[in-house]
Amino acid sequence: MQKFQFRKSSACQYNNKDPRCVEVATNVPGQVVVRSSVTGRALQFTTDEWTAFLEGAKLGEFDLSV
Repeated sequence: MQKFQFRKSSACQYNNKDPRCVEVATNVPGQVVVRSSVTGRALQFTTDEWTAFLEGAKLGEFDLSV
């Protein structure tokens, strides 16, 4: 079983006052794992699910109406 290798976005501004970052691991074929740097809780997706999510986000499907 492979270990997930997490990385943070270059946009993450981690500091001790506000340590919230999202980390993602894509090193295991067919799987994407996203976790909170604060709690360590993780969600696991297939690569197809992750791709569909990213496509929807790029299209604005998850934009909040004000």
